[in-house]
Formats: sequence, structure tokens, C-alpha cells
Amino acid sequence: MGGVARADEAWRALDAVIDPELDQPITELKFVRSLDVVGTDVVVHLRLPTSFCAPNFSYLMASDAKDALTALAWTRRVTVELDDHHDSDLINRGLAADAGYKGTFRHEADQDLEELRTTFRRKAHTAAMERVLTRLVQQGRPIESLGTVTIGDLPADGATHALLQRRKAIGLSEGEGDLVFVDHAGTPYPEVELPLQLRLARSTRISIEGNAHFCRGLLATRYDLTESAS
Repeated sequence: MGGVARADEAWRALDAVIDPELDQPITELKFVRSLDVVGTDVVVHLRLPTSFCAPNFSYLMASDAKDALTALAWTRRVTVELDDHHDSDLINRGLAADAGYKGTFRHEADQDLEELRTTFRRKAHTAAMERVLTRLVQQGRPIESLGTVTIGDLPADGATHALLQRRKAIGLSEGEGDLVFVDHAGTPYPEVELPLQLRLARSTRISIEGNAHFCRGLLATRYDLTESAS
């Protein structure tokens, strides 16, 4: 495999690395500042919208990026560094030593990363669920009937694919007969609660999308990017 092909594969691997709070790939968010492939070695530099982005989110994305690249069959040495963050030195040393989050931050690591990841995966599922259900309502389906909607009732499009990915990420099944309007444990909501639960899900989705828009703007301003931050 040539250098260009390896670089393309490395970029595709980074496409799978998600900002947990914004529920978007770090590549789409332009958090990847550079990627260089020399033989079997890969060096990646990441950047974030501000120097004070939460250290746990920052470490999680950088660690996930390193894991995604290390998993490629041809990589021998993978270096991922976070630039321009107030904890860059600490995070980069921890990544280089494969120390893990708690090994890197020690007494400051007040929350397990897997617990954090689970929390935001559940929020991402809620937002994806709201998108497909709200579309049905806009097409004329009564809110009171949303509790009977199954995966098989949904069109085979990007929104449905995103929902299935997020169901899988939190351990829910993806069968055509599975109900769509459920909580993170797969439990359906009572019919009387459907309007309220849809409103709550919409607020979650709007919050995620608003944060993503805000962060894109901050990143564009910080690094004088010429592309639109929208």
C-alpha cells in the first residue's frame, strides 16, 4: 500500500472518532489539524475550539484517535498530539506513554471515561430518535401513535442509519420489529408521556446541534479558518 493510500485510510479511520458532546466526527468538525504518514508511522495533530475545552473530552478524543489509527493493519508507530490546550503537555505525555485517562490525570480524574462516553452516547441516541420521530409528525402522524412506530416503519435513509448506529452504540437491538420511541434501556414510554418525552428529546437534540454550531464558530475564529463555521 502506497503512502497516499495509507493516508486516505488513516483519514477514514479518524472519520470514526466522534466528539462525544457534539456527536460529530472530529474530521467534520475540523479538529484534525494535520495528518502525516511516513512509511508505517503516523503523526496526527489535533486542535480544539478553545484552550480550556474540558480535559476529559479532549483526552477521550485524542485517545480514540490514537486507538483508531493503531488498529490499522499497517501502522507501526502512531503519535497523536493535542495542540494549544492548557493541558496539552500532560495529555500528550499520557498518550505517548499509553497511561490511560486515570494514569494521565491521576487524582484529577474524577470520572471514568467509559461512564462519560455512555452518558453522551445515550444523549446522541435520544437526538437521533427525535429526528426520525419529528419527521413522522411533520408528515402527519399523531404524536400519540409514535409509541407504535417500529424500525421497519422508517425509510432507509441517513437519519435512520444514524439512529441504528446510535442504538447499537448503547446496546439496543436493530430489528425491524423493534420499537423506536424507547429510553436508553429499550423500554417504551407510556402513551400519556409521549408528547412530553418528545419535547425533552427535542431539547437534547437542539442542545447538541447548538453546541456544535458554537464550537465550529469558535474554532474558525481561533484559527482564522476561511470556511464557514455553520
